[in-house]
Amino acid sequence: MMGEFLAELRVRIAEISVSLQAARAAGDEFLVDAHASELEDLHRIAVRNGIDPHCA
Repeated sequence: MMGEFLAELRVRIAEISVSLQAARAAGDEFLVDAHASELEDLHRIAVRNGIDPHCA
């Protein structure tokens, strides 16, 4: 179960990171803020579960 959680967390962090970069490149400040906020939330979830978000 934890393996699935970690795998999904890794996928979400990667997807949101790509989306954040694309929003920055497009100059879309609304999406930059939304994606940055979601990425922060995912990092908090990782830390709460004893996972290094930079390795997730």
